[in-house]
Amino acid sequence: MKLSVVIPARDEEGSIMKTIDGVVEVMERETIEYEVLVIDDGSKDATRRLVEEAGETNPNVHCRPSPYSGGFGLAVRAGLELFDGDGVAIMMADCSDDPEDLVMYHHILDEGWDCAFGSRFMRGAVVTGYPRLKLFVNRIANGFVNVLFRLGYNDTTNAFKAYRREVIETISPLLSKHFNLTVEIPLKAVTRGHSFKVVPTSWTNRTAGEAKLAMREMGSRYLFIVLYIWLEYHLSRGDYRRASDQG
Repeated sequence: MKLSVVIPARDEEGSIMKTIDGVVEVMERETIEYEVLVIDDGSKDATRRLVEEAGETNPNVHCRPSPYSGGFGLAVRAGLELFDGDGVAIMMADCSDDPEDLVMYHHILDEGWDCAFGSRFMRGAVVTGYPRLKLFVNRIANGFVNVLFRLGYNDTTNAFKAYRREVIETISPLLSKHFNLTVEIPLKAVTRGHSFKVVPTSWTNRTAGEAKLAMREMGSRYLFIVLYIWLEYHLSRGDYRRASDQG
């Protein structure tokens, strides 16, 4: 199974190469066929140039400009339209996600699961430097989603997940333009009948650049997409579930 790693990036010159190098090292050590696809979301710094230079020496590394107006969700959507692997992982450009966890994700997809979901808040997970206010809001938001959808999963808002190609096809078209895409993708995948396995993952707060997620993102946009999917799930009578899951 070839794994594509989609990395949306805007003004990440201080961390993008460390992120890419970490992915490349792990993938090649484990002899996993891979692609690193960086989507440049209108960077004003050297992000795009650095990735393009890396691609000159490694044909598995690619940089593509987002064809959309700025926005994390739109950049991810651009990557999901372009990746060529059998599966795809979405990874942050700020070195917060541990590339070693990609190996677990690859194994899960290779075992036949549709989705690999990481949790930073279960036994075995390692979290370093998570801001207290952000953590408080995160726990409330994830608790709300868990109660609403009865997932038995406590880290839906984390972007760092992996999916088989057919999952991305099933959940399209995507609506979110911003960070609320991080909940749209997994919730649509689950409510449309795809299987998932949860594993503990590691997270480390960025040491370079600035966080792109403003706290206001945790408000109306997240609530809209969560309620939209909840209504679809309960009112559509299964019209959007994958055919093989409808019996």
